Amino acid sequence: MRLVPCSFAKHGPAIQAIFNHEIAHSASLYEEEPRSLATIEAWFAAKAAGDWPVIGAEDDQSRLMGFTTMGPFRPHPGYRFTAEHSIYIETGSRGQGLGGVLLQEIIAQAITRKLHSLIGVIDQANQASVALHQKHGFVLSGVLREAGNKFDRWLDAGFYQLILPTSAAPSEEARPH
Repeated sequence: MRLVPCSFAKHGPAIQAIFNHEIAHSASLYEEEPRSLATIEAWFAAKAAGDWPVIGAEDDQSRLMGFTTMGPFRPHPGYRFTAEHSIYIETGSRGQGLGGVLLQEIIAQAITRKLHSLIGVIDQANQASVALHQKHGFVLSGVLREAGNKFDRWLDAGFYQLILPTSAAPSEEARPH
């Protein structure tokens, strides 16, 4: 397994397949309609425009096993030191420790970018993701009860936060990425 920067040209269809599997079979995404390849291309373009990483885990045959990314938590300038991240693992690659490897990588990327806080928004029924984040130091900062609805049930969204080792009082010179 190796970590690589993802691109639409190389990984677009694989990322589309991972997203669409999660949309159809889980509450990892509070979406109901599959994402088109054009939507994935626009997603990659938005990541590139914001200089946000998309990091993949590939096997020895260059098959994408999972990926992680981050982006703005909220669009307002006061949130510029906070990012929201996500991690998705292809179903056949689960249980191999990839989630932890990808989470450590996105944390390292956030530190390099001088971010102060990393947020994961996790459906509270996804106990594997909750446990993974807690194992890596994330703390439950709040739960939005019945914030989503999918599969004819209400979904609770938990906000898990990791404070990163940056200055307690950021200056304008320390602007993230």
